[in-house]
Amino acid sequence: VIFSLSGFNATTSYTVALFSLTLLCYCLILLVNVALILTVIFHQNLHEPMYFIVCNLCINALYGTAGFYPKFMYDLLSGAHVITYAGCFLQIYIIYSYAMVDFSVLALMAYDRYVAICRPLTYHSVMTRPRTVALVCLCWMVPLGCMLLVVGLTSMLKLCGSHIDKLYCENWSVVKLSCGSTKVNDVVGLIVIAFYFVHVLYIGWSYVQLVKSALSSKEGRGKFIQTCVPHLMCLFNVSTALLFDLMYSRYGSTSVPQGLRNFMAVQFLIIPPVVNPVIYGLILTKIRRR
Repeated sequence: VIFSLSGFNATTSYTVALFSLTLLCYCLILLVNVALILTVIFHQNLHEPMYFIVCNLCINALYGTAGFYPKFMYDLLSGAHVITYAGCFLQIYIIYSYAMVDFSVLALMAYDRYVAICRPLTYHSVMTRPRTVALVCLCWMVPLGCMLLVVGLTSMLKLCGSHIDKLYCENWSVVKLSCGSTKVNDVVGLIVIAFYFVHVLYIGWSYVQLVKSALSSKEGRGKFIQTCVPHLMCLFNVSTALLFDLMYSRYGSTSVPQGLRNFMAVQFLIIPPVVNPVIYGLILTKIRRR
């Protein structure tokens, strides 16, 4: 089975300009994320839980964008905007698991900041190196396992079409091509969405506690502004971008111009990978100095 990606129909008139901008954007993503990762790795005083978690956020950005940008740039220069069956499911797996890992890492970061600001005396006994490593591993293993289930269920469907109205393979677009019942896929998809929505609720709860604690002391306020504001900005970036894509893929109207639909579909692969490391690099004093 070969899938056609009709989202490229809106890019034919400015292919060269779009390719140049995409190449520039991808190089910028590689530069800022690799720079922050290497800064954390090579400086001993950054070997702390929070910086280790930030480092994983950047590694995940490299992982997720690798599933989109090379294929997208190849398609821009190619006349045939198609993707193989195996390539489609690999792309779904990488892009979706990237988004899930992002939420998991941001939830872990919220927990780390909650312990640091609300329970400072126990921070070093709670966020030990082995525990931090174990929690980060969970942030990767759970999303990767969830996506194995989701992709496995989708691959079992009998498809009656091969037309995907996007720039890349997206799970819901493939599910809609099914000839038979998709109830199991719908239920599992809603469970996964609900599971990660709980992550957002937890982050919100932790920040209510953080604000209460920060207001009680000058030191707490300083720590909150220094380490929590960038985290909130990153969460807003990821949540807004993913919400646009999720809502549009399920409930969007075809009357919306294809160019706008394309932007809404890829912004979570553009904005967070560029903005997150820049925010942390500029605002976190230790990283900025290095």
